[in-house]
Amino acid sequence: MNKNTKFDVDPNGPRRSFAFLGEAGSGKSEIAISFAKALVKPGGRPVHFFDLDMTKPLFRSRDAGAELERAGVMVHYQEQFMDAPTLVGGVAAALRDGKSLVVLDVGGGSAGARSIGGFASQLNSPACAVFYVINAYRPWSDTIEHIDGTLSRILGVSHVKLSQLSLVANPNNGADTTLDEVVEGCRRTDALVREYLPLSFACVREELAEAAAKALPVPVFPLRLALSCPWLSAGEI
Repeated sequence: MNKNTKFDVDPNGPRRSFAFLGEAGSGKSEIAISFAKALVKPGGRPVHFFDLDMTKPLFRSRDAGAELERAGVMVHYQEQFMDAPTLVGGVAAALRDGKSLVVLDVGGGSAGARSIGGFASQLNSPACAVFYVINAYRPWSDTIEHIDGTLSRILGVSHVKLSQLSLVANPNNGADTTLDEVVEGCRRTDALVREYLPLSFACVREELAEAAAKALPVPVFPLRLALSCPWLSAGEI
C-alpha cells in the first residue's frame, strides 16, 4: 500500500512557479487548473494562472477562467483573432516576482512549447517546478520511443533542462474512466519510464482518488474536472 497517499501542493514551499508540459490531449490543462486552485490559501500569496495554449481552439484552460477566478486565481491569456497564435504578456515579470505563485499551462507538444523558450532561465531555476504529463491512453505515449521523441522535441524548443523535469502520470480517459483503468494506466506509464525518471505523482478524478491512493505506488493528486466537451450536453459530462 502507498503510505504517501496524497500529493501535497505546498504554497509555502521553495517553488514559486509551476509549468505543465505535455502532448496535446494529455490532460495537462485539467491538472494545471486543479493545481492552481490548490495553491490558493486564505491570506496566502497571490496565484497567477497563464494560459499559454496557442495551438488549438478546444480544451483551453481559459474556458475555466470564471471558475478559477471564483477560487481566487488571477487568470491571464491573450484573446486571439481567428485563432492566430499570440502570446500573453506579463509572464516574465510574474516569474521574477518572488511574492506571487505562478502556474503556466503550456500548449500541446513542441508547437506549444515554443511559447516558453524565452523564459528558460526562470524555468530552469530552483524556484520552478516543470511537470511533464504522460497519459497512457494516448497513442503517442504507448512506447518509450514515442514518449522520448515527443519530450525531446518539447525540450529542444522550450530550452527546459531534462534535469528540471518531474514526470506526472495522468491515466484518465474522460469523465467515465474507471478505477481499474486508472491503475492499469499508471502501471503502464511507470513501466515505461521508471528506468529513466520516477513518477512524481498520478492524477486521478477526485471521486476515485481515495481508492486509487490505496492501489497506486505513487502519491495521488485529485482532479475536479473543469473543462467540458462541447459536443456533449451538461448531463453527459
